[in-house]
Amino acid sequence: MTGEARAAVAPRVLAWRPSPYALAGGAFWLLVAVVAWHTPVMSDFGQHASAVQRVRDDPWHPANPLLDESGAGSPYYSPYIVALGLAARLTGAAGWEAVRWAGPLNLAVLVTGVGAYARTLSTRRLAPVYALLAFTLLWGVQSKEWSGFCGVWSLTRGASYPSTFAVGATFLLWAWSDRLARRGGSWWQHAGLGAAGGALLLIHPITALGAAVGIAATVAGRQRGRSRAVWLRWGLTAAAGVAAAAAWPYFDVFALAGDTTVDAVHRRLYTHPWQWYGLALAGLPALALRARRRLRDPLALMFAADALLAGYGWVSGHYTYGRVIGLLLVPPQFALAVEVAAAPPWTRLRAVLAPLAAAALGFALFAQAGAVVPQSWLPVATPHPARWPDYRWVADRVPVGDTVLTDDTVPLHVLPAYGLFLAAPTWPDPSTPAAERDRRWADVGTYFARGTSPARRSAIARRYGARWLLLPAGRPAPRGVTLVAASPRTGERLFRIAP
Repeated sequence: MTGEARAAVAPRVLAWRPSPYALAGGAFWLLVAVVAWHTPVMSDFGQHASAVQRVRDDPWHPANPLLDESGAGSPYYSPYIVALGLAARLTGAAGWEAVRWAGPLNLAVLVTGVGAYARTLSTRRLAPVYALLAFTLLWGVQSKEWSGFCGVWSLTRGASYPSTFAVGATFLLWAWSDRLARRGGSWWQHAGLGAAGGALLLIHPITALGAAVGIAATVAGRQRGRSRAVWLRWGLTAAAGVAAAAAWPYFDVFALAGDTTVDAVHRRLYTHPWQWYGLALAGLPALALRARRRLRDPLALMFAADALLAGYGWVSGHYTYGRVIGLLLVPPQFALAVEVAAAPPWTRLRAVLAPLAAAALGFALFAQAGAVVPQSWLPVATPHPARWPDYRWVADRVPVGDTVLTDDTVPLHVLPAYGLFLAAPTWPDPSTPAAERDRRWADVGTYFARGTSPARRSAIARRYGARWLLLPAGRPAPRGVTLVAASPRTGERLFRIAP
């Protein structure tokens, strides 16, 4: 190659040099994806994998994710779950395999979304890097695992959940909204944004509510034109979102607005605010500075609105609204990241914010490093997440679609991942009436009670079509069952129930 040719190629090579965020985001994606891939089935994974399996088996009329009954009206059958179920059906994969493969995809959406939204707030090359660090680390001094809460600890457990995809999509919708507010857009672009928001509402309603708050804050803070046509376009955005959500055939998402089925579960989100969210307070000075500069700053508006939503959840007892706390932390997290990136090193602002951020990150690393770093590499006091036992030894012996009787917490969460039904649901599903859920749990309690007669146990097993029984180590087996296998790790035993 001649000197002139090399000179022509050199600028193109330099242009392809990855940005700091491409390197940092790629490293983060790889690390968390590998850890999440090797995390055993636990928590909500089983529920989502079971729903995918039901769609795989019958796309138009999937069964209830956990119970051997109709799944009509179940909010678990969102576009996300249906897409994974169809992918599993086309590829021949099991439901749990499709959910496992969704983890790297969801993380890619999340990393891309964080970067896209951070760039709407700052042109500094390091701002997206700082935003990713703040968003995934600045949570609390105690690690918290919860669906839709994207701290590193939680992500290693929930990367494949619909909530992770929903949060990543939320950032992308905010970036899209910012572009339309600043530069304008066609009617089709506004309708597309609304339709995407409607799909998000179906995938994860509370995250979608936080996303709508962010879109409104972005429009209020960024919209340049105030003409009638501009507001008609934003009206079209809202209408398209409602229409897209209403057209979904599997369930009525708007019927969930007043549903209190899972409020009791979410009360815990309000019980330990400092332990779970306290480190995000390090961003409040930066957020206040942005609000002082411009009252209609999108982050400030978003924070105020989300705080009202979270407060309403606490005051009203509708604790499900506490899930918006995961997005309530975004404004202080991103404000801190953006201000640290923008402030020159010699300014007093940098002298205050940088040490504050460094101290918060130090506490955050202690709280969350154990989720991704091997225990032998860290001090003994560093917390590490529990690893649940594997139940493939049960799945290898029980056919998909059979019902297992158990009342133990861990298998109740894990067994549905392999397509097995339960006699009583792990989590309440609004499509199953509360009276039916209570009756099932009462029957399960009766089955395992010491004084229950063999005839009564047999009647309960027949009522729910249960052919299998899983007992923890040390619990006596009832009459009329045959031992099939035992776990060498936990001592649990699998029995076949006589017909």
